[in-house]
Amino acid sequence: MLGDKIGEVKGKRLVRRVISVDPPTVEVTFEDSGKMFGVPVTGLGSYTSVIRPDGSIFGNGQGIETTEDGEGLSWTGTGQGRFGPGGSVSYRGMLFWRTTSKKLARLNNACSAFEYEVDAKGNTVSKLWEWK
Repeated sequence: MLGDKIGEVKGKRLVRRVISVDPPTVEVTFEDSGKMFGVPVTGLGSYTSVIRPDGSIFGNGQGIETTEDGEGLSWTGTGQGRFGPGGSVSYRGMLFWRTTSKKLARLNNACSAFEYEVDAKGNTVSKLWEWK
């Protein structure tokens, strides 16, 4: 069951790199910033996406977020997506969290549902909800 909204971060896709053409596989790196449970964070992540024969996308990723006072939060995740107009991409999936942060302890060993959108210019928005 979806619970409380954890947060929202916005950022920019930095790099795209083709890893394979059979199957078509791309690695993407991005930076973001926003708030998690009201705590300001900045982060960096990367994911690998495989384009399936039906045009859908399956991805796996990992990343870190850091609070203003240096506490860390890491995630791994997986999701499914699709291409949109002008090269935009939309994903839905799950993230799995680990942290030693006291401010974000609620996320330690938790998982969350996410929506991840990348527009045609490479701007990203991630919205996260606790999964209870």
